[in-house]
Amino acid sequence: MSSTVLTGLSRLAADPPSNLRGAALGLLANPAAVGPDLTPAWRMVEGALPRGVKALFGPQHGFFAEKQDNMVESDHAVHPGLGAPIYSLYGETRRPTPEMLSGLDALLVDLVDVGCRVYTFFSTLVACLEECAAAGVEVVVLDRPNPIGRLSEGPVLPPELMSFVGAHAIPLSHGLTLGELARLVVAESNLNVALRVIECAGWEGGGFATTGLPWVMPSPNMPTPDTARVYPGQVLLEGTTLSEGRGTTRPFEIFGAPGLEPEAVLSVLEPGGLAGAILRPLNFEPTFHKFAGQVCGGFQIHVADPARYRPVRATLALLGAINRAQPGLWGLRPPPYEYEHQRRPLDLLLGDAGAVDMLVNGATAADLEARWQGDLAAWQARREGALLYPA
Repeated sequence: MSSTVLTGLSRLAADPPSNLRGAALGLLANPAAVGPDLTPAWRMVEGALPRGVKALFGPQHGFFAEKQDNMVESDHAVHPGLGAPIYSLYGETRRPTPEMLSGLDALLVDLVDVGCRVYTFFSTLVACLEECAAAGVEVVVLDRPNPIGRLSEGPVLPPELMSFVGAHAIPLSHGLTLGELARLVVAESNLNVALRVIECAGWEGGGFATTGLPWVMPSPNMPTPDTARVYPGQVLLEGTTLSEGRGTTRPFEIFGAPGLEPEAVLSVLEPGGLAGAILRPLNFEPTFHKFAGQVCGGFQIHVADPARYRPVRATLALLGAINRAQPGLWGLRPPPYEYEHQRRPLDLLLGDAGAVDMLVNGATAADLEARWQGDLAAWQARREGALLYPA
């Protein structure tokens, strides 16, 4: 299948901006940043701008995405092909230091975001915008489609819950591209940074299947576009004692716990909570992470109709149903979580501590969604000035 969308990377490779010719460049990327023929971003940039890449930067999971589990740091390294330093932005620091940026004219950013606030590539982008503003380094975002389209869902993050899994006041599912997010952050945070977004060509706001682009895992537990579709809801399980399916071949789509009784859960599931999806009961045994080596009861979520499916609603409905069917089977995971040692992980992930309390005490997904409608309406207005593609 040929690509119907040209990414920012492909457009830069075909026609590099004149001010980048002869410039000293940094590149923030990982193996998912590829061209339509799977050529890696670093090679495409080097081909378009020979000897321009002076430093490489890697997000969570590493520049080579080799760190399988979450919350596993990466070390600095040297790129075997370019001989350039690779700086880890998920290790001893989570933002580029002045020393890392020294001598650079521009930082190119080509990361595959999955449309969810807590996917930490967004937080890394925000840190780079802030540090490049201080260092006088231009930021050039090589934009890519949002693989789950334009869906906005869930709470808009309040200031008191900002963390490395939430760096700006946006909804859990935000509906923007990384380039649009960069424009929003720069405008709303009043950052004095030179920002250029090299836009996609041909993207009309649809899901990944409409793009014709190849899928390469942006992180080790994001194996397919189907994973990205459920992720904005299922990532909430990281803040609970339930398994989110790490240690299986379909993380986030598969979930559960020892002793979970699927038929009992299905019998009390909130009507409409899983609209657009089919829940398939199954047993699974994770090879690592929660319940490694233990047989778990649970489900796999199969999204049959993406237009109707609402991932945040679905996961909240499932958590409520498990509560009703098997009280006490799941609880809140305690800190630490992603460099936070005090606040509850589920508060940080969902972005609404009051809603977490309500959920634990039996609230339905419909009860919780009602809390966010005003903020989501305001979000639609806020994001207008950042949009680059059809909404």
